[in-house]
Amino acid sequence: MLRREGVVVNHKKVRRIYREEGLRVRRMKRKRVCQNREYNPTRAAKTNQVWAMDFVHDRLDDGRPFKSLTIVDEFSKESPAIEVDFSLPGPRVTRVLDWLSEVRGLPEEIVIDNGPEFVSIALDRWAWEHKVKLRFIQPGKPNQNCFIESFNGRFRDECLNQHVFHSLAHAKDLIEEWRYDYNRVRPHTSLDGLTPERFAQEQIQTKTGESNPEPAKSQL
Repeated sequence: MLRREGVVVNHKKVRRIYREEGLRVRRMKRKRVCQNREYNPTRAAKTNQVWAMDFVHDRLDDGRPFKSLTIVDEFSKESPAIEVDFSLPGPRVTRVLDWLSEVRGLPEEIVIDNGPEFVSIALDRWAWEHKVKLRFIQPGKPNQNCFIESFNGRFRDECLNQHVFHSLAHAKDLIEEWRYDYNRVRPHTSLDGLTPERFAQEQIQTKTGESNPEPAKSQL
């Protein structure tokens, strides 16, 4: 990020200061499991081709649980939205997707698990009406949805575990701030040092000469 801003840096000095100031977020070590070779998913080759969705659970400081619907583009690693509420049933998931269809467009395929919100009649009908394929991973095989699992791990380590949420509105604000930083500020090594949003924009400009519309904050 310093180099992107034009600052000439000595990487050894930056690393020493980085360590001394404790800037590195501690991440939980997660068990790695081998891929199921019989599962052959579609490999995303462009932005808005394959999305992945999942739920992440947490609690407010008064003990009330809330859920976050996380969505990530498998090609650009961009997160179009993170919807937060106490309850997010199937019809609510479709409302989020309808909102995204207006501000961003829809993917060809969405990868999901077999949770009750995703196997609902509401989501199945929505997918049929919008001609979006729902690809369900096999039960007990979260590694088949590895992109969202990786995103959720980063989301928990860098956001949920770093804050105490006093209210649902407080949680929504902090989570949206993290999503903004993830999409638009932080460079990703897997994207040649670009942010997910910038990478997606460059891919679209290369093919069509148009810019990717910026997702607005969800008000659902």
